Amino acid sequence: MKFSVGYSTGAKQNFIDGIIERKDSISEIYCSWADFPSGRNDQTAISGLTSWEAKEKQVADLKKFAQNGLKLNLLFNANCYGKNAQSKSFFNSIGEVVDYAIENLNLTSITTTSLFVAKFIKQNFDGIDVRASVNMGIGEINGFEYVKEYFDSFYAKRELNRDFEALNKIKSWCEANGKKIYLLANGGCLNHCSAHTFHDNLVAHEKEISQMDNGYKFESVCGKYISNKDNWHVLLDGSSYIRPEDVHLYEGLVDSMKLATRVHENPIRVIRAYIDNKKYSGNVLELLEPNHSGKIYPYVLDNGQIMAEVIDNKLKYTGEKAFVKLEECYVDKQND
Repeated sequence: MKFSVGYSTGAKQNFIDGIIERKDSISEIYCSWADFPSGRNDQTAISGLTSWEAKEKQVADLKKFAQNGLKLNLLFNANCYGKNAQSKSFFNSIGEVVDYAIENLNLTSITTTSLFVAKFIKQNFDGIDVRASVNMGIGEINGFEYVKEYFDSFYAKRELNRDFEALNKIKSWCEANGKKIYLLANGGCLNHCSAHTFHDNLVAHEKEISQMDNGYKFESVCGKYISNKDNWHVLLDGSSYIRPEDVHLYEGLVDSMKLATRVHENPIRVIRAYIDNKKYSGNVLELLEPNHSGKIYPYVLDNGQIMAEVIDNKLKYTGEKAFVKLEECYVDKQND
C-alpha cells in the first residue's frame, strides 16, 4: 500500500527528511496553499512564521519534495469560501497557484469540496486528477454518479472504512467508470458526527472569526462525548480509523490511503507506524488526528489489546481489556 502524506509549514526537518527517505512508499504529498482556507486550521498561522516566511518555507520544502520525485496534491477543500465561492478573482487566484505548482512543484492532483473548483480545474488544466474530498461524505453509488463529471477520483465516506462490502461496490463502480478510490486511514473523528459540517464551516472561516468579539468558543462535540467513560466503546466500534496492522486487508481494494499528518503533534510517529513497522505498540489514539488521548487520561487505548476480526465482510474492533492505565500499556521504543 502507498500512502498520501500531509505536509504543513510547521513541519520539522526530521519529518521532511523522513518523507523523502520513504518516497518509494508515498504516492503523493498533500497540503493547502499558503493562507488559502482549507479543511484544517490555517497552516501559516500554526507554523509560528509570518505569512511571507511561511510561504517561502512552503515553496522551498515543496520544491525539495518535487526534486526527489514526489508528487503534489493541492487542497482546496474548505467547506465554505464565503463571498468568494463563485467570484472570478477567486478562480484567477487558484489558476495562478495551479500554474505555478504544475511548473515548479510536480502538481498532479487537486482535492476539493467545491464543485466550482472541480469544474474550473477540469476546464482549464489537462492531466490534473481532480479528487472529491472525504469531507463531502460520498458513500452511496448514486452519490458518486451525481458528480462523476466533476471528479476523476474520490475519497470514500469515513464511515465505510471498515465495510468491505460497500468498498467493493464502490471499487466496481470506479473501475467501470474510469475512476479511483482513496481512504483516510487515521482519522480520529467519530462516525456520523452531527457537528462535523458545523465544525468544518467554523474552520473555513477561522481567520474572520478570530478577528471578532465572540460570544462562544467551539469545543469538540466528540471530545466531550468521549470524556464520559460510558461512551469509550465508540473509540473501538464507532470510529473509522484503520490500524497499521490491518492495512494489508485493503491491498488491491483502494488506490492509496491518506495519512492525516498536517496538524498531528508527532507526524513521524504516524509514518513509522504505517510505512516502516506496519504495526504499533502503545496507545493507538496517538496515531489519530484528532487525538482523543487527553479525554480518557490516565487511561489509554492499548493497541496490543484490540481484537480485529472480519465478520460479515466488515472489520470489527473489540477489546474489553484494551482500556488500561497508562503505566500498564506496553510501548515499543521503535514507535518514535
